[in-house]
Amino acid sequence: QVQLVESGGGLVQPGGSLRLSCVASGSIFRIDNMGWYRQAPGKQRELVAAITSGGSTHYADSVKGRFTISRDNAKSTVYLQMNSLKPEDTAVYYCNAHIWVVAGAFGNYWGQGTQVTVSS
Repeated sequence: QVQLVESGGGLVQPGGSLRLSCVASGSIFRIDNMGWYRQAPGKQRELVAAITSGGSTHYADSVKGRFTISRDNAKSTVYLQMNSLKPEDTAVYYCNAHIWVVAGAFGNYWGQGTQVTVSS
């Protein structure tokens, strides 16, 4: 069994910063791509940023230059540093990971989500 647990969400004023963390645990053999998605009320879930096991990154146009994704493979953890936050960044943020488990199966796993609210 694999779990992804996010932390770091909260309420922040426009222009502020937050850092999200997501730790993967369980019978993990290898973690491939990791990423962050978000879903605002009434909208579809969208990709925010992704990172490969080798460290290559991809960002949505709306967050380029403001958000930075990184990972610590030794800790099975992915981070999302969010700077210059805007009200339109308000959403539930979900961690995602492509994981090979010890038994040999591959799965696409999701965290439970963490709320980010940008408001004055």
